[in-house]
Amino acid sequence: YLEDLALRSSFVEASRAALRSLAARLADEGLGTVPVIVGHLDRSATAQPRYGQPAGAPQNAAAVLYGGEVALSFAKHHLPNYGVFDEFRYFVPGDTLPVVRVRGVDVALAICEDLWQDGGRVPAARSARAGLLLSVNASPYERDKDDTRLELVRRRAQEAGCTTAYLAMTGGQDELVFDGDSIVVDRDGTVLARAPQFTEGCMVLDLDLPAADADPPRASWTTDCASTGWCSPGRLGGSSRCPPVALLSGGHAEPLDDDEEVYSALVTGLRAYVAKNGFRSVLIGLSGGIDSALVASIACDALGAEHVYGVSMPSKYSSGHSRDDAAELARRTGLHYRTVSIEPMFDAYTGALELTGLAEENLQSRLRGTLLMALSNQEGHLVLAPGNKSELAVGYSTLYGDSVGGYGPIKDVYKTSVFRLAEWRNRAARDRGRTPPVPENSITKPPSAELRPGQVDTDSLPDYPVLDAVLALYVDRDRGADEIVAAGYDRELVTRTLRMVDTAEYKRRQYPPGTKISPKGFGKDRRLPVTNRWRESR
Repeated sequence: YLEDLALRSSFVEASRAALRSLAARLADEGLGTVPVIVGHLDRSATAQPRYGQPAGAPQNAAAVLYGGEVALSFAKHHLPNYGVFDEFRYFVPGDTLPVVRVRGVDVALAICEDLWQDGGRVPAARSARAGLLLSVNASPYERDKDDTRLELVRRRAQEAGCTTAYLAMTGGQDELVFDGDSIVVDRDGTVLARAPQFTEGCMVLDLDLPAADADPPRASWTTDCASTGWCSPGRLGGSSRCPPVALLSGGHAEPLDDDEEVYSALVTGLRAYVAKNGFRSVLIGLSGGIDSALVASIACDALGAEHVYGVSMPSKYSSGHSRDDAAELARRTGLHYRTVSIEPMFDAYTGALELTGLAEENLQSRLRGTLLMALSNQEGHLVLAPGNKSELAVGYSTLYGDSVGGYGPIKDVYKTSVFRLAEWRNRAARDRGRTPPVPENSITKPPSAELRPGQVDTDSLPDYPVLDAVLALYVDRDRGADEIVAAGYDRELVTRTLRMVDTAEYKRRQYPPGTKISPKGFGKDRRLPVTNRWRESR
């Protein structure tokens, strides 16, 4: 997920230097006798003419650190080129399956996709008679991926014929979230340990692993593993046990239920984006509606309410209950709150330009966007855009208005899921004896942009349950119009919905990044030309 940073020689060298520094630091802190595996960016030592890249091309790599040095470095063999992955653009593949002997046990090493793809590393681990197959992973979170991941690890352990450890990172990087969920299974696929999701920690296990053969592994095991990186038994320690370390977590963590899992991903993604980009606080326009209420709840959970600032920006069309709901949200969460009316600014614009209809409606949204960015500049907050996936899909948003912001926490969340997540968050609060953050009225009232008298979303859109079902087929699963109609949906509704999706591409291109929770979010996953005369709906 380095993107074009991987193409900068200076960045590659910085990664290699950081790796050597980490090895030395581990030794300085008394951990030099503990073999440590860590991912890093490396460069190839030899030319790879079949890939058209010269010697020194970047590689997605991992290293074994031991005794204050980089004892072994190896590169990822399978380079994914789908979804958010562009690894063929950046890297040349490795061609080794390293095995290290640790305390008399042979440990085969792999990197992420090497475990996900059939063949290669897994059969080679069996051929090497490894006692443990260990894979380091930066596999982005998606809904329901934890079940897929568990079945994969079980299957690979049975194929490799040895205990298998799937080690996964947690945290966030731009729109991607990593949920951890590290898994260790025995050779039969029985789960020995599973780490909690979205939580950093140290899981210490005592495994009964078979002793290595007296001879080192053969230099070649399979046709796609041309050679073997090998560390001698003495290099990675003798027969003594590893020194004890603090046990922070362990055992078999139960997976989160679906709503808690998605909500945790949204919190993790926002927290990482804010922290890694050096922001101290966020600013949200609070309308009293469900979207801004959920975003505010996520922000308070991610950063603490003391770092969340909300502003109500009513116009003459804003209902009294919406103003009250915004204030009630602030009271429940404890976030900073103020009210700034846009009526004087609105009157000045309409008096000068005599705007009516859609132009008048969009002006209100753009005034709010300008006000938010002014406060951001003045006070240093990161503005959060509250748009959901349903609105972004059909273009039901105002460019340079409610699309203003530096990050969109619910960008990949359909409207029906927005309601469900708000209900879950309130229920979770009640279960803990705490105040539910989202006002009930924000959940139960009909959604409305409140840009004209009596406006509701269904004036312009199908009911959200129907709309989201059609969008899930078209956007997430790439189903065509005829297939969607065949699934039981009205052709006129499908044609109108797909036309809205197709013509809104230019808006989505200008929307800020946001946390990805689905297999196909708007961003790196789904890349369509803005200029496109072809329409699926014709």
